[in-house]
Amino acid sequence: MDISHIRNFCIIAHIDHGKSTLADRLLEITDTVPKRIMHDQMLDTMDLERERGITIKLQPVRLDYGGYVLNLIDTPGHVDFTYEVSRSLAAVEGTILLVDASQGVEAQTLGNLYLAHAQGVKIIPVINKIDLPNADVESTSRELVQILGCDISEIISVSAKTGMNVPALIEAIRQRVPAPNGTAAGNLRALIFDSQFDEYQGVIAYVRVVDGKVEAGKKIRFSATGADGEAQEVGIFKPQRIKRSDLAAGEIGYIVTGLKDVGLCRVGDTIIFADQSNTPPLAGYREVKPMVFAGFFPAIGDQYQLLHKALDRLKLSDAALVFEPENSPAIGFGFRIGCLGLLHLEITQERIKREFGLELTVTAPSVAYQLWTKGAVEPVIIKSPLDLPEQSRLERLEEPWVRLDVISPKDYIGAIMQLVAIKRGEYLTTEYLNDRAILHYRLPLASLLVDFYDKLKSVSAGYASMDYQFDIYRQADVVRLDVLVAEESVESLSQIVYREDAYERGRQVVKVLKSTIPRQQFEVKIQAAVGGKILAA
Repeated sequence: MDISHIRNFCIIAHIDHGKSTLADRLLEITDTVPKRIMHDQMLDTMDLERERGITIKLQPVRLDYGGYVLNLIDTPGHVDFTYEVSRSLAAVEGTILLVDASQGVEAQTLGNLYLAHAQGVKIIPVINKIDLPNADVESTSRELVQILGCDISEIISVSAKTGMNVPALIEAIRQRVPAPNGTAAGNLRALIFDSQFDEYQGVIAYVRVVDGKVEAGKKIRFSATGADGEAQEVGIFKPQRIKRSDLAAGEIGYIVTGLKDVGLCRVGDTIIFADQSNTPPLAGYREVKPMVFAGFFPAIGDQYQLLHKALDRLKLSDAALVFEPENSPAIGFGFRIGCLGLLHLEITQERIKREFGLELTVTAPSVAYQLWTKGAVEPVIIKSPLDLPEQSRLERLEEPWVRLDVISPKDYIGAIMQLVAIKRGEYLTTEYLNDRAILHYRLPLASLLVDFYDKLKSVSAGYASMDYQFDIYRQADVVRLDVLVAEESVESLSQIVYREDAYERGRQVVKVLKSTIPRQQFEVKIQAAVGGKILAA
């Protein structure tokens, strides 16, 4: 394949702006998928994705168009899955920035745009849903010109639903997205941007070949882990896997590695030939840091090993997931799970239930705190309330703060500012997009996790959208709130709370437990305590 005839691109957008529908039209118009098997959300392969109407996993597919190969990677839109977006952008030269004509630029539009700028890819601005009665193409165009600094003539308006102007978009991809760099004559270097596990074939690496060419039967090596394997099969996505004789520079496809140890194939690693070990690896990815932690325990005690196996398999296709063993005297053996947000945590729990048939007991989510004990030189990250040491040993404790961007109509600015102030946020700046505002704040992550999104939607009549990213750790005055039932501490109910909120939170927990625990023949005390002092009963 002539590398000058390859175009690699992805689609990025705020959630619900029509990425999956546009991907469907691209598949349809390029005859990639026969009409008899075509269905909505064709690239959303998980039942969860189709049920919720959201994309959770990136999905590559090869489109053939007029002598050109267009490799598309469809990406998620929710803020919890931005790592999928950043990995996709690292494997392509261009991206479609898709905006809903009835909603305009939203917070995650900006978040994804920042990622695209950081990666240096060519951005094609596209306005979608122009067929809707409330579509405001003119206003949305002005917003795109403002945030991109582009000429209004560069913006393409389409209806992914009806297919209107989608052929013009395909032609723009061919003309505007640059061809890949690299040469098929060089040493093999293939970037792993995703992977999955097959019971029979082992680890299957999703790759972007940057240099060289890989053929089936060749001995390969993983640069970071030093593991050796064999390219037992190579191929492309149409969107199902199609076997090929080779993959060359510029192409996107898969390599069946035969590895049975999922830990040997890491997202961001470089695949090289085993006999060319001096080949320099590619830059890879910035390692993602989980923001939210919770305990996952099997509901049936003897399923610990099954849960371990399930998490290993999920980790292969979810690079942002981390886990480590945890033991609770009350619940037993399980794992402390780290995710990028509450939706990511919820999706992980649901996938374990569906894909592996495991019922779980899940503890209350918490953020990762950074603490210094007296005399310590380095801080320690604690991911569970149970890791918090006694107050006498504690020098100081810091909590994660995020930079929060909120986009809202101007009418709701006052209510949003009031909400953020209640949640301990700090105002930074305001920018304006036509009749809307972009409000920039700093906010404790813990404040964001507890009902912030629901309250934001409530005070803005549903119009506000938000995006956030980790900013810094700051000192916090927090304590561990313990819950006692029949004067016995229930570790799984412990949580870290702000000192000034401890009494009110304790009252809430006791009230909920009182209504939840079945009536007993004898009096059972339910208490909330901090450091042995009873706050509520």
